[in-house]
Amino acid sequence: MDSQSMVTGEVYHIYNKSIAEYKIFNDDFECSRMREVVEYYRDEKPFVRFSRFKERNMHIEQSKVKRFTQIICYCIMPTHIHLVLKQLQDRGISVFMSNVLNSYSRYFNIKHKRKGPLWETSFKRVLVENDAQLLHLTRYVHLNPVTAYLVNKPEDWKWSSYGEYVSDYGNVICAFDDVLDIKPEEYKEFVENRISYQRELARIKDIAIE
Repeated sequence: MDSQSMVTGEVYHIYNKSIAEYKIFNDDFECSRMREVVEYYRDEKPFVRFSRFKERNMHIEQSKVKRFTQIICYCIMPTHIHLVLKQLQDRGISVFMSNVLNSYSRYFNIKHKRKGPLWETSFKRVLVENDAQLLHLTRYVHLNPVTAYLVNKPEDWKWSSYGEYVSDYGNVICAFDDVLDIKPEEYKEFVENRISYQRELARIKDIAIE
């Protein structure tokens, strides 16, 4: 499926990883930068320059802007990113992802005094076909840091949207009420009950690759 064939109104799992699994999110500053870039470029015409947006920690209500995409959930990992997005206008996800990946590449290359591409591909995508698949997908995305043994519980990883799903999170960038019926305590149990199983699946996958 090429980027132009994505359908407005549909939900997609979008993911990308660094070239040769190069670590591109090394600390909180770099993870925060990616999160800010994701929030900033969802708007078709951002109301201020990114530098001002970042300095003032600005956030605009959905009703006041025209957006390329609706962010349903996300997770930033050391070598890759996961996003679950609903396309809000034609080619919205493609434009959004191009802006996000190019912006972060420029920042990272300047900071680390490197040149060349940072990402393995433009991005990969999978259509989410129903509500049940979407719910399980958010769990998979939120469990990524636990599966990788970066933390023991998903709430201990700051760089995902899990906190927006289970608590009163300060800076909310996701919108999922129109696509998911989430009750925080039930969702927390739903996710945490899968930790051991998802870790075991990952272990089996690693063994198979070896």
